[in-house]
Amino acid sequence: MTADKIKGPASYFPSIEKAYGRPISDWQALVRMHHPAKHMELVAMLKSEHGIGHGHANAVVAYTLAEDKPAAV
Repeated sequence: MTADKIKGPASYFPSIEKAYGRPISDWQALVRMHHPAKHMELVAMLKSEHGIGHGHANAVVAYTLAEDKPAAV
């Protein structure tokens, strides 16, 4: 295993982009448009309105919310 191997939610991004034909930035923008909804509400929105599978939706939401979380002081 190499040190630069992508781990966590981002490891799903290549397959998400391939499966749904849109860049991750598009999916993140959708999540951000619906924020401050709860995590599972955002997952449900991606699944019901855009046909994304549960695991992929969860990965996009988790990554986006973590990225947007204010840094601890």
